Amino acid sequence: MKSFFAVLLCMMLPWGAARAQFDHQHTAWTALLKKHVVLIDGGKASQVRYAGFAKDRAALKSYRDTLSTVSERDFKSWNKEQQLAFLINAYNAATVEKILTRYPDIQSIWDFGRLFGHPFKDRFIKLLGRDMSLDNIEHDTIRVDGAYDDPRIHFAVNCAAITCPMLREEAYVAERLDRQLEEQTVRFLSDRSRNRYNAKSRALEVSKLFDSSPWYGGDFRRGWKGYTSLEQFFAAYATHLTDDPAQQKIIRDQKAEIRFLEYDWGLNDVKR
Repeated sequence: MKSFFAVLLCMMLPWGAARAQFDHQHTAWTALLKKHVVLIDGGKASQVRYAGFAKDRAALKSYRDTLSTVSERDFKSWNKEQQLAFLINAYNAATVEKILTRYPDIQSIWDFGRLFGHPFKDRFIKLLGRDMSLDNIEHDTIRVDGAYDDPRIHFAVNCAAITCPMLREEAYVAERLDRQLEEQTVRFLSDRSRNRYNAKSRALEVSKLFDSSPWYGGDFRRGWKGYTSLEQFFAAYATHLTDDPAQQKIIRDQKAEIRFLEYDWGLNDVKR
């Protein structure tokens, strides 16, 4: 009987060791981000040194390979924060790799095509034991009802566009995830090129990502922290949308008309 349990233990060790080896700090990804993400506008936005990433493409591949080794079984054994950090980091690393496949001969992620070669539907990512696309990660995994239910993920996943919420200069990690997502929210809402109050029209001009389907406005109405409308969400962040106390009151009182700004899909490359 003892020998049976000894054999069983030996059979289990490789699987357990593999699980323990995954770096939930995503150290390799943080090293790349700190090296190639440039903060601008006082830290409210960022640009990406794709030329630098291109030189470190082997390191990027190595990091993405570690993500690919995670099985769905292992993934499901993690807590929600570990899972969500993993998915956000995987999405962002894959987006950078997608751009690098054509860099420097690319002006926008849509250069890949909107029908053939669609950048968000192309299954070029090996994750959780299957081929996945960026849309599979975001829409079919992260945004599934009841999975994570946190609209702030829209300020964390980066689509390589100028007006997309910024690529963060460090990896997302489970123990700081809530704080990181909140900081990303504040950064994005404080960026006047993306979200602002227009005193002349008395309108709150916000990013297109808050618009209705196929954009993501509905995610901010699903009851996260009790918010069932965009007006309620913006009211909670009024101090970040404008510096004027009177304008903040209008937003808090939910009396501002909401208008959506056009999206700039130009590449978020460091300006040369």
